[in-house]
Amino acid sequence: MESKNSEKAKESDGDSAFEQVARAADIPIYAVMAAFREDPSPMKLNLGFGVYRTEEGKPLLLNAVRQAEQLLVNDLSADKEYLPITGLPEFNKLSAKLIFGADSPAIKENRVSTVQCLSGSGSLRIGADFLAKHYYQHTVYLSQPTYGNHPNFFAAAGLAMKTYHYYDPKTNGLDFQDLGAAASGAIVLLQASGHNPTGIDPTAQQWEQIRQLMRLKRLLPFFDCAYQGFVMNMDADALPVRMFVADGGECLVAQSYSKTMGLYGERVGALSVVCKTTDVASRVESQLKLLIRPMYSNPPIHGASIVTAILKDRYIHGVYILSALQDGREMYSRWVTELKQLTDRIATLRQQLHLALLDRGTPGDWSHITRQVGMFSLTGLNAEQVAFLIKEYHIYMSPDGRINMAGLSSKAVPYLADAIHAAVTLV
Repeated sequence: MESKNSEKAKESDGDSAFEQVARAADIPIYAVMAAFREDPSPMKLNLGFGVYRTEEGKPLLLNAVRQAEQLLVNDLSADKEYLPITGLPEFNKLSAKLIFGADSPAIKENRVSTVQCLSGSGSLRIGADFLAKHYYQHTVYLSQPTYGNHPNFFAAAGLAMKTYHYYDPKTNGLDFQDLGAAASGAIVLLQASGHNPTGIDPTAQQWEQIRQLMRLKRLLPFFDCAYQGFVMNMDADALPVRMFVADGGECLVAQSYSKTMGLYGERVGALSVVCKTTDVASRVESQLKLLIRPMYSNPPIHGASIVTAILKDRYIHGVYILSALQDGREMYSRWVTELKQLTDRIATLRQQLHLALLDRGTPGDWSHITRQVGMFSLTGLNAEQVAFLIKEYHIYMSPDGRINMAGLSSKAVPYLADAIHAAVTLV
């Protein structure tokens, strides 16, 4: 008996059942954030993570969001019951209208299946899983470069990945090519606006050329739409998606409200699949439910309720309105106005940084900073120069030289310009 007890004690004191688990490499952008938090320097500057900061470096909660939350708090009839697997129905309808347009034939013909997901990341992952299980082609083309998490969604789903040229480091401009050689039916991930990390978007004419090529090659578009309204305006930022929907073809669209409403921690997004017929859309939705059910069963209610409260201000009894109403229901207009203020401020910061580098005579052409759009700028700094900025100036950014323009302030522009000048001239 003692021997058996001794053996059991030995087993319990032995190696962990997970002893063979290897330590994973740090996720680069989160490693940058951890280093920033631990840096005691009063001069430190965080330009890594893609979040908006005020001139004082503080997180921003939009007034439209505050107003929507107050309405939710005051609604004593509201509850916290489970949502359906596909999420809040009104949220899904309004999200589809926002990206496709209220008069979209695809919506009117019930050819769109929209499900609420966990922000843009969750929408992309659900879409990737759906394609892996139900689409005949298992190769997806990603832009080179692309958002760092994009490959993870498709790798986790078991899809093969290839890249297409998107960015020319010599000109810091667009260099869109290679899709002509893609296999018929391949999936192509496209960013609708505010391309991450380059800040470079095709023109409307270039989008039309891309659309024609993709339809000719029968390539399947999968749009990542994380910045609608954050670049130009709601309609202009949705134009690429609407061009592909207008031709009657099929596509997938992942939406996120993290950046555009500042709902980073609420994880609010949607996946829409535009289909050829109502019947196909219905069958697609039935399969999306089967993917969501074992993953997280159903999405959270609070963030989606905020978005719904703001978006439905634009529609009264199904009628599309363009301006604020006289009865005080102005949340949608307030949101759009606030977004315009944010984008104008980012554009001003781009101009200020460009002029500061010109004033210092920094080697190179820095005009791309003002040509780029949206939240990010791919500066052209190399990994060694980025390491120099972190070590000598306590300025943190992605190793590829991407900076979050929305994390900069006017008062920090001279300091950043000095640091970039030193990096370029000394490293």
